[in-house]
Amino acid sequence: MTDHQRPASPPGAVRRFFQRGSWPEARFVADVLRAETVGGGLLLLGAVIALGWANSPWADSYLALGRYVPWAAGEDLHLDLSLAEWAADGLLAIFFFVVGLELKREFVVGDLRDPRRAVVPVLAALGGMALPALVYVSVTAISGGGAYAGWAIPMATDIAFALAVLAVIGSHLPHGLRAFLLTLAVVDDLIAILVIALFYTDQFSLPPLLGALATIGVFGLLVQRRLTRWWVLLPLGVLSWVLMHASGVHATVAGVLLGFTVPVLTRPGERRRLAEHLAHRWRPVSAGFAVPVFAFFAAGVALRGTDLGGLIREPIVLAVAAGLIVGKTLGIFGATYLLSRFTRAELDENIGWPDLFGVALLAGIGFTVSLLIGELAFGAGGEQDRFVKAAVLAGSLTSAVLASLVLTLRNAKYRRLSEEESRDEDADGVPDVYQRPDPDDRRPGTAN
Repeated sequence: MTDHQRPASPPGAVRRFFQRGSWPEARFVADVLRAETVGGGLLLLGAVIALGWANSPWADSYLALGRYVPWAAGEDLHLDLSLAEWAADGLLAIFFFVVGLELKREFVVGDLRDPRRAVVPVLAALGGMALPALVYVSVTAISGGGAYAGWAIPMATDIAFALAVLAVIGSHLPHGLRAFLLTLAVVDDLIAILVIALFYTDQFSLPPLLGALATIGVFGLLVQRRLTRWWVLLPLGVLSWVLMHASGVHATVAGVLLGFTVPVLTRPGERRRLAEHLAHRWRPVSAGFAVPVFAFFAAGVALRGTDLGGLIREPIVLAVAAGLIVGKTLGIFGATYLLSRFTRAELDENIGWPDLFGVALLAGIGFTVSLLIGELAFGAGGEQDRFVKAAVLAGSLTSAVLASLVLTLRNAKYRRLSEEESRDEDADGVPDVYQRPDPDDRRPGTAN
């Protein structure tokens, strides 16, 4: 059977959401999630250290470190950035480069290539971003806070943080739900970067932008021709970042565009897709260094001497937390439920609606991109920025706890499914479950 994939369902077969895919796809998803899980642990460590330091007697040194400008001479290129700004603008460009590679792969050979499979995570992602924004605006309007600039803060899902939570509770999500969560997060990141580019660009300069796009074009031409020497591509990537930053468009956009230029399909004689190869090389840098360092500089909200009761009642805090906890969950769950009702599709036989509800709660963990958008919306270091950080931490932590409760109740079933998905009795390197005929490969009403 080609690629160890089960036969496609014939016309008239029962349509099911979150079905198990092919073995190569399952193996790819497992590799990605494994790396992101480790990165999620480091992200949590960075956030905890930041919180502890920012609320210690040495809090001033934490603030001074974030404000330190290592290269004051870069003013002409708008590169006289503090360490905290370098983490947000520079290191996160690596994170978004990996996101661009993953997006390109999903569109070419992944779930987003097939409209029938893509419609579920895409609509779920749209629902999971539109409803949090609506909740934020509604709460802000009702409370009279007036801080509408932060409407996009609760839209993002932090896949590394979410997977770290799964690792902590020891959850064995079925492959269908793991692939859904990963694809959802990838679409989520795409929409988030579009929002950043379109709505959080204050000062715009066309010549540097054209220069950045031209540089990205040269980068793309080289990788398409398989000219992948690091000493050629890395300077081009840095130059495109510098020009994008100078244009006023957030510099992380350069990372996504660079990732989009990398080819996914192989040529005769190539054993590995270039996009997957570069993602494999750069994902440890992103998950193991770039994102944790950003979390360290972004998560240090000072709470000493703060009236926590008053903080919770702040309109921004209420709006962001409600958007993450309520908006994300209901947006993802509701969009998927309505899609199943309109299309008369069913969930995979091993997955129930409580499982999807738990994953939707898990998607309410919005950390990295939420903190980034908060800084873009209200500026770094101000009172509103402090409220945003507190709200993102509180909302993400609450979503993590609620998701853990729901998924832990289902964990015995997940463990049984995980054992079935990994059993390889014929020892051919491919789990047996990926070599069986699909039980739904029949028309409704026919005999088994």
